[in-house]
Amino acid sequence: MQKPSNIGGQAVLEGIMMRHLSQYAIAVRKSDGEIVVKTEPYKTTIPVAGIEKIPILRGVSAFVDSLVVGISCLMYSAEFYDEEDTAGEEGKKKQAGKREREKSVADGEAKEKKPDRPKKEGSWDAMMTGTVIFSIALSVGLFILLPYFLASLLRGIGAGEVAVSLAEALLRIVIFLAYMILVSRMKDIQRVFMYHGAEHKCINCIEHGMPLTVENVMKSSRQHKRCGTSFLLFVVLISVVFFLIIGLLGIRTPLMRFLLRLLFIPVIAGCAYEVIRFAGRSENKCVAALSAPGLLLQKLVTREPDEKQVEVAIAAVEAVFDWKEYLQTNFPEAERT
Repeated sequence: MQKPSNIGGQAVLEGIMMRHLSQYAIAVRKSDGEIVVKTEPYKTTIPVAGIEKIPILRGVSAFVDSLVVGISCLMYSAEFYDEEDTAGEEGKKKQAGKREREKSVADGEAKEKKPDRPKKEGSWDAMMTGTVIFSIALSVGLFILLPYFLASLLRGIGAGEVAVSLAEALLRIVIFLAYMILVSRMKDIQRVFMYHGAEHKCINCIEHGMPLTVENVMKSSRQHKRCGTSFLLFVVLISVVFFLIIGLLGIRTPLMRFLLRLLFIPVIAGCAYEVIRFAGRSENKCVAALSAPGLLLQKLVTREPDEKQVEVAIAAVEAVFDWKEYLQTNFPEAERT
């Protein structure tokens, strides 16, 4: 039986981010094979006391937080990618020389750490804010507004509101699936999908009562009910229901129809979060059937990882989560290896 661990994660460039309660860790494998792990306190973007206990609103908060933290971790991992994978031979020699000097400093002395972020915090914050706003605007435009405007063209040929709403719903699903298929075929994203698979496998390994070893992780499933991909699918499906209801209300003012779609976006995200949260804690057959489309979609955005990628995922988990204590508490009968 699977038992929830409250661990969540995300794949980044050549690495994994794992979050548990008030901390998250990013583990990245550098080109020389070293795994670098950075741990940070998790701070909510919407500092409202008790919001994590309010249904729907906690989903909105969690969605914004995951977007902010996810983009920050992705940009952090990109620093290693740009620094090492695109460096010329001279740059690589300098890095090798720097590592040798660091090793020769004095045994027992603390090594000087390179800052994880640019020195100009204001510039970093501005870049982060701009990236988050752009990501939200792109998602809203592509999956919410584009289907609405395309379906609205049917009014010009005399289609009724119900027909327009059904067309909008179908277009939204088609655009979403087409986007996922297109992204899954990009060669540059395949390694990220392998790390995504490693992330899921680590969580499934722990939540099924197995010690977190490379061998156990490799044989675990790469699909998980609490995946962000499943969340996005539920956002699309729930939006279909909400906007179909709006269409049935017979609102004829284009501006009002447009504004209602924007206003309902946080509510839809909050509802999708509640569904995912419930599904991740239930073994009910009906819930399993509800989760099936999301698990099927995950086959597009996850790949089987290799052992080195699993090692990175394990490093990220162990930086923020005591899996041995978790197994002792939740699976006391499990064999420890």
